[in-house]
Order: sequence, then structure tokens, then C-alpha cells
Amino acid sequence: MGSGVIFFPAHQKMTPDSFAVGWPRSCESPVVVSDDARQSLGKLGEDLACAELLRRGYAILARRYRTRFGEIDIIARDGECTVFIEVKTRAGDDYGGGAAAVTGWKQRRITQMAVDYLSRHKLHDRPCRFDVIVVDVDGESSRVEVYAHAFDAA
Repeated sequence: MGSGVIFFPAHQKMTPDSFAVGWPRSCESPVVVSDDARQSLGKLGEDLACAELLRRGYAILARRYRTRFGEIDIIARDGECTVFIEVKTRAGDDYGGGAAAVTGWKQRRITQMAVDYLSRHKLHDRPCRFDVIVVDVDGESSRVEVYAHAFDAA
């Protein structure tokens, strides 16, 4: 279904002034970002990711699924496959792209949470996969990239 990249036009709901985050460009003068702004940016990214998944025909099963290991951003179904999705939202790329933030440690944690979900919902007989969605937000537009099969269970 296309290249996996979609551009959303900017409008008030998607790019509020609170997202004018000044990420530091050097170590000399870091800018502190409030938890509220970071959480709002993360919520915006998840909303945009869900919109893209729905456009692609996925069914959203859960958002912000919490376990003792942490939280899975989105759990969806793509055909018969259960998809566990990590969303990385950035207001700039000063710290690397969003996909680079899904480290081996984070992959193992997501895998543990996925096993918990599959156990609780008795879905052991269904195929599953791990996707990463990167959302880049700037003042004028937002870009959503879907990386299907981003990593394997550790």
C-alpha cells in the first residue's frame, strides 16, 4: 500500500504551539523539555500512527497496554497476525531517528510484554510480529513511517 511514508498536512490539532520543542544541538546548553510536552508529543505520535494503521486496514486491539515489564504503545491485528507496535515520535533528529531508539534492551522488553498479552488473551496459536512506527513532527507537517517486521523476538 504505497511506500510506507505518509505526509499529514499541518493543522491546529496536529501541531499545537506546545510542540515547539527546542532540542539541544550541543551538550553546552541543554533545553529541558517538560514531561507534559513529551507526553503530549508521544500521544500525538500514537494518534497519527493509529490513523496510518487504520488507513492500511489494521484493526486496533489495544493502546498503551501496560504490564509489569512496561507498556506497548499499540497492539493491532493485520489479517490473522497480531502486531505489537512501538511508536517513536520526534520533534527533530538531534538524538538520531526514532528507529534508532528501539535498542536491543527495548526489543527484549517489548517481547516480554507481547508474551504477556498473548498468554492473557490465549493467542498462542496465532502468528505475531513486531513493527516500529516513526513519527517525525515539525511545525508544518508530520511524517509517519511504518517498519513492518522491524525485529524478531529475542
